[in-house]
Amino acid sequence: MILLIRNHFTSFYPDIREKLTIYRPVELFLIFLPQILGFGSLHNFKRRYILNNNQSDNERVSTAVLLAAGTGSRLYPLTKNMPKCLTEVSGIPILERLLTNLTLHGFKRLIVVTGYLQDHIKNFLGNRVGEISIDYVFSPLFRTTNNIYSLWMARKLIKEPFLLIESDLVFDDVLLDAMVYPDRIAVAKIQPWMNGTCVTINKSLQVKAFLPDSVYSFGEQKYKTVNIYCISLDSWHSVEKTLDKHIAAGNVNNYYETVFAEMIADGSLSFETVSFDGNPWYEIDTIEDLITAEELFPVNNYLTTPKVTSHLPDLLNMELINASIASKEIIPG
Repeated sequence: MILLIRNHFTSFYPDIREKLTIYRPVELFLIFLPQILGFGSLHNFKRRYILNNNQSDNERVSTAVLLAAGTGSRLYPLTKNMPKCLTEVSGIPILERLLTNLTLHGFKRLIVVTGYLQDHIKNFLGNRVGEISIDYVFSPLFRTTNNIYSLWMARKLIKEPFLLIESDLVFDDVLLDAMVYPDRIAVAKIQPWMNGTCVTINKSLQVKAFLPDSVYSFGEQKYKTVNIYCISLDSWHSVEKTLDKHIAAGNVNNYYETVFAEMIADGSLSFETVSFDGNPWYEIDTIEDLITAEELFPVNNYLTTPKVTSHLPDLLNMELINASIASKEIIPG
């Protein structure tokens, strides 16, 4: 077994052949086993088999809340006739990829906040996919509000701990392994393509503060939020009260991170960070993002369990080509 591991890595990385000779077989096994099993790094391996073993199975979250009300205007014209979450990445809709990941992690319920072209989402999912029952709540002000309002609209359906997720994310299923326990936030080291809300982290891997990406952090390392959160019922009750105050004040066009930032600052909310580094994920806002996501998630690198049957017209490939050409004509260089 150890010999196979050594041969595997020296065949793909001949430049490290000499360095491998200094490690004992057991050390080689510990170094490379996480990568062979698909965890990407020793950090992710420890997250799954050490950190999660300290959690009771009774604490595992089995409900997800998906915010899918927006118009996806930056993905136009792909979103002219369908919501963003039905955009295909290498032939697989974002929404189908999410349902597959939730199924693999034993989720039983999905709450979808809809808005723009909501019938497309309902027709795509129905009321159940495999073991996952699906509930919907319509956000009528989807054109003039932001995700703080979408989350607030879901409040009456949330009765248990839940995974909060945005509808424009694609990610390797293993990344959810450490996210199915309450009061956690997915983060990643900042890369050049990232923008938006960031956090700083203390030595206990807890979030210290939420910051816009443009705000100086006084030398502290900033991490990008991935827009996936796991929230306990106690935390949700506190979040809901703060949401109520913001909505009553007319702050319907803010992001829910505004609420989280306020509560982290006053100590009424806490999140343990979960690293999404080491395995692929991507946030799709633009045509350029979609092209990059398809490079990260090629057709032959996707597990379809279960298969969600789409009745949408097969126009994506031609629209993607046309949109890409159009964007190059509009944007200099």
